Amino acid sequence: MPEYDFMSDSTEETSTRFTTFITPGLKRFDLAITSTERFYGKKLVTDLQSGKTAIIGPDDLEQEGYLEHTFKLTEEEAGELAGFLYLVVGTVNFTD
Repeated sequence: MPEYDFMSDSTEETSTRFTTFITPGLKRFDLAITSTERFYGKKLVTDLQSGKTAIIGPDDLEQEGYLEHTFKLTEEEAGELAGFLYLVVGTVNFTD
């Protein structure tokens, strides 16, 4: 077995919310939203249709073009997704 130089290797209990919804613009989202303390309380949001995952907190939702770029969405689709995610991601907890 080759020698690996691990930078980090830990196990943590997480919870995952699976949600499917259709936006007012008729875009369907199938998401897995994982809560973990690993990323300062930000959520791991996975688009189950595309397989794309991002670490998202409220600050990321404020970045112009972030959701569009990350999930390959139109501006309208990203705005509707952001509206939902604002309800989900909550505040970021800095533990360090």
